[in-house]
Amino acid sequence: MKFLLGTKVNMTQVWDERGNARPVTIVSVTPNVVTHLRTVEKDGYSAVQLGYGTRKAKNVNKATKGHVKELGSFAGLREWRLDVPATQAVGDKIGVDIFEKGEFVTVSGISKGRGFQGAVKRHGFHGGSRTHGQKHSEREPGAIGGAARAGGRVAKGMRMAGRMGGDRVTVTNLKVVDIIPEENLILIEGAVPGRRGTVVEIKA
Repeated sequence: MKFLLGTKVNMTQVWDERGNARPVTIVSVTPNVVTHLRTVEKDGYSAVQLGYGTRKAKNVNKATKGHVKELGSFAGLREWRLDVPATQAVGDKIGVDIFEKGEFVTVSGISKGRGFQGAVKRHGFHGGSRTHGQKHSEREPGAIGGAARAGGRVAKGMRMAGRMGGDRVTVTNLKVVDIIPEENLILIEGAVPGRRGTVVEIKA
């Protein structure tokens, strides 16, 4: 399994060999460092822990400093579970060159938080008719069937207004359009979750 942590930069477009414009997301990947290995014998499962990004040493707590020792001051740590024992060693660096142009990857991240939204925006409801006397109910959710189907209560999972976004989202089958190792950038076709600066997980 290939895995990497990066930061979403922005979206742009590039042109392929046929002259077609392709929307891509630019992800910046400072080389990830293997900070710890989990083993079945000691921990009950196999996993690799990576450190990504950088931060000032004074902003890292003592527990984390003791854990990563002299490997660096990382912005965060993330762990991947493996089905087989890890082949990496503590201190190894993993860069964008582990992926290949044309390869398909899976990207996960935290989606943009959009605050409290109504049912039309949150769930794609059409709203009420614009005619027949409707004045203030164009974007109302309508009846929720409280008495008949749920016995006088709101049924679990009822699609209503509420907090939207801020969820972990995974997008599969995204194509690697280009890799720029000298700038630690990877260009992925399509959109990936999150705002600019969101930490995303890339795996294949």
